[in-house]
Amino acid sequence: MSISSVHSVDHLQRYFRILQEGLAIRRHFDLLIWLQGEMQLYLPHEIMLAAWGDFDSGIVRYDIISALPGVRTAHSEPPGLSPLLAGLYTRWVELGRTPCVSGIDDIRLLHENGAALQCSFGRALQGMRSSALHGISDKRGHDECLYVIFSSQDEFDDSTLGSMEILLPYLDAAFRRVAPLPHPFKSPLCSAYSGRENHGLSERETQIMEWVRKGKTNAEIGSILRISSFTVKNHLHQIFRKLDVYNRMQAVSKIERRPGNG
Repeated sequence: MSISSVHSVDHLQRYFRILQEGLAIRRHFDLLIWLQGEMQLYLPHEIMLAAWGDFDSGIVRYDIISALPGVRTAHSEPPGLSPLLAGLYTRWVELGRTPCVSGIDDIRLLHENGAALQCSFGRALQGMRSSALHGISDKRGHDECLYVIFSSQDEFDDSTLGSMEILLPYLDAAFRRVAPLPHPFKSPLCSAYSGRENHGLSERETQIMEWVRKGKTNAEIGSILRISSFTVKNHLHQIFRKLDVYNRMQAVSKIERRPGNG
């Protein structure tokens, strides 16, 4: 049922009721109740996967919202989920960043991308037969946000695409009002320093140093990590102290120096 194709008073009232309920969301439980309510008439699904961050660099976080037993963010496996998210993001970009639906054949490909998922989300994904995908590019924060719904029904139709496009801004706004749940997330950037001495840098400091290495300014790093440039500057002062250096160039040189190479 596409919102754009209905004009009756009942459908318009339902539509505005959905939007009003979305504005009241503050907790993950609120999200779950909202998504399992009248939203199901337009975006029927058992699982919603939301991911955001810099997909090109691999710095991505996610939330899983589902009424299925055990299918939760905290019970997921980030290493296995990463290739699945990368595949979904690539598909969205290749299709011109437009909403798209997938049937059982595409779902099988997703199974292959998420083959390492041995968690409850991975097992639940095997029972899905269709999905719908869309995203939003954050021009200010330089992040991209991806939203995917998975359903056990055979196939989504064009009305789902229409509903996905219309409702996406409201989905995005609702998710942004809820703090992300903690999960065993490890920034892929940290793996870039495997085999290198980390000099006691925290994960946040390691992230900042990776962006410094790529030539980003404090303001750009702040936008990417959603912190102020002043906070970035303070982190850099701590990094310089830990590395016993005086500037960014010396810090990059020291952090990239492998043990045994002087």
